[in-house]
Amino acid sequence: MARAVKRRPPTSRAIAAAERATSPPRAGVPNDKAVTRVGAIDALRGIALLMMFAYHFSFDLRYYGVLQADFENDPFWLTFRAIIVAMFMTLVGFSIVLADAQGTKLPRFLRRVGLIALGALAATLASLVLFPASFIYFGILHSIAVTSLLAWPLRRAPAIALALGIFVLVAGLTLHAALFDPRYLSWIGFMTHKPFTEDYVPLAPWGSAAFIGLALGHALLRTRFRAIAALDAAPPWLQWLGRHSLIVYLLHQPILMGVLWVALRR
Repeated sequence: MARAVKRRPPTSRAIAAAERATSPPRAGVPNDKAVTRVGAIDALRGIALLMMFAYHFSFDLRYYGVLQADFENDPFWLTFRAIIVAMFMTLVGFSIVLADAQGTKLPRFLRRVGLIALGALAATLASLVLFPASFIYFGILHSIAVTSLLAWPLRRAPAIALALGIFVLVAGLTLHAALFDPRYLSWIGFMTHKPFTEDYVPLAPWGSAAFIGLALGHALLRTRFRAIAALDAAPPWLQWLGRHSLIVYLLHQPILMGVLWVALRR
């Protein structure tokens, strides 16, 4: 007769681990399985990059005189650009939620923001060479770096982030004052006219997307990313683009302009 095996009662640590594995996460206390599910976020970022490639390719064709397009006034191009910027800024909020869920500490977060800031500086210097009269002084990378710093303290306060995002959106679209027209203040927003620059993403209203994205990121985390689960099956190359978005962003324009220059000379 087989001898009965006496089972030990589960320890409190085992019970806690089982609860983490089977229950949805609370804000700021994510489920481990949900945290590791970032392929869909990478795919979203990759899609935003592809849209940006299409926009910049068309812009470069105009630069070389091949395409006649009014990027500054045509509703199609203005809407297309707005969607791209809104996607990137919303993904800032998603990324902050995921970074916190994965246990990222402030020093590591600041190093990441520092790399983005260096990328923004590189974009400014490159634009000074190509477009000295309309160089980029506060474009998408500048806005991402500053907004990331502003949103980090709210990483575990989605309700406050959502309220702030709505406020910044409404204020940025409705409040305007000549005080904010000079370059040293126009990066905040609220200006009466768009400055003469190749890329302009002021904090108001565009920073609102990052705060709203932070709140949406918490909702996605609580539901284990079910709303975007289909993107987990995106091609690996698309997710690769999303994982390396900064270096891809910095390199794509020199490559596009160089390829077009060679092709058009021929």
